[in-house]
Amino acid sequence: MKTITFLLAFCLSLVSFSQDKPNILIIHTDDLGYHDLSITGSQLYNTDNIDQLAKESVNFTNAYSSYPRCTPSRYGMITGMYPVNENKGNLGAIPEDKNMIKQFVNAGYNTSYVGKWHLGKGKSNPDKFGFMHIYAAGQAGGIGSRFYPFNTQKNGKPAKYNVPNVEEEGKEGDYASDMLTDATIDFIKNNPKDKPFLAVLAYYAVHTPIEAKPEDEARNIKELKSINFGETQEYIKEGEGRRKMRQDDAAYAGMVENVDENVGRLLQVLKNMGIDDNTIIVFSSDHGGLSNDGFKGERHLATTNLPLKAGKGHLYEGGIRVPLFVKWNDHLKPHSDKESIVLGMDVFPTLLELAINKKVDGLDGQSYASVLKEKENWKDRTVFWHSRKARPHSTGDSKASVVRSGDYKLIHFFEKDKVELYNLKEDVGEENDLSIKEPIKIKRMLQLLKDWKKEMLVPERLNVGKKNKGGKKRNGKKNKN
Repeated sequence: MKTITFLLAFCLSLVSFSQDKPNILIIHTDDLGYHDLSITGSQLYNTDNIDQLAKESVNFTNAYSSYPRCTPSRYGMITGMYPVNENKGNLGAIPEDKNMIKQFVNAGYNTSYVGKWHLGKGKSNPDKFGFMHIYAAGQAGGIGSRFYPFNTQKNGKPAKYNVPNVEEEGKEGDYASDMLTDATIDFIKNNPKDKPFLAVLAYYAVHTPIEAKPEDEARNIKELKSINFGETQEYIKEGEGRRKMRQDDAAYAGMVENVDENVGRLLQVLKNMGIDDNTIIVFSSDHGGLSNDGFKGERHLATTNLPLKAGKGHLYEGGIRVPLFVKWNDHLKPHSDKESIVLGMDVFPTLLELAINKKVDGLDGQSYASVLKEKENWKDRTVFWHSRKARPHSTGDSKASVVRSGDYKLIHFFEKDKVELYNLKEDVGEENDLSIKEPIKIKRMLQLLKDWKKEMLVPERLNVGKKNKGGKKRNGKKNKN
């Protein structure tokens, strides 16, 4: 009898343990710049719900995407690796012991991915990578229209890739971000009470097309009349094209505010269900806002990242610095971390440690759980970027590599063999190039960059997902035979 009682108590303790694991909700925006929130300085975009989330979170002001464009940045986050391949890679070839999502599945989590995937198909689909519930996630890098029918562009032409689910389940008047939020809320509400969940909501907003609900755009048209931009020019020449210098697009503002409204809905659901205290919430973006065009022509530029320099596509701060808020009631004390340097590829290693005390070896990303708990400060961290697939025609950027070490950031435009050096603590806008004044610092940081590239830019990393002449992949490497 005592043995049965002991076994029953042991089993009940296991159930209780599984229920004690925190839920995880990652809200990932597309093309949202660091200053596209009212809490980070926007005069036009009103983001009350996200602002409140930031105030209840650990708010990193030195957070970065792993790349200044969508696909490599997302690859860096989902794999915990530097995206030196600059492509979607071959997620299907990642072994299970290095697949962070499957670590959560093995720990008893229900997993969901809703929204922009953009990381391949077939064996690289989200369901093959460990996500159980999937909605609106496929090859598409954008959505044809924010309004139903979603896979037809405003000009009547079909979108390059269809976003699944939304058109089949939508109806006249439906708006894409609302439907993605609905799908995530349904997943959370239907999740078994004895299982923790990991939910990723990856909005297609605020990427192009710039289309807001009429009432949201109209409200911002009115609000713009009260904003005085002073002597700030609308555009300046930068890179191979222009940089936008004002946040003055009412439709874009409406899109940002719709995301904020939907974030508010999500947070309220967690509170109503009584699970907000046991849910880790992460809010961020894949890179900076679309503020620059190139030599091919003047495109519709959505926003400015001022006071940061440049935007999407560029390795200046405007292209890679992103908002990052991490909230876990009663476990993480809300505060602003203005020094620690963290990257998108650190997100899942951090969540693995926080939620299930798990570490995956062999990753580039690192867990900043100790930073969140104020036990460490990462202000002296050294991190890198490499962009050889520049788009001077569309976003005006040039091929470059970057190292940031502590307060200093070096940019090497390797085609021109041109170097720029900035002290970001004193010059976050990267206006004062110190390369001539500090030759010793230049030499040291160029060596750091050279050593990193020697380690990272190797066939095993660069050829991930590429095909040999026969059209078949061989373990993610080129077939030399």
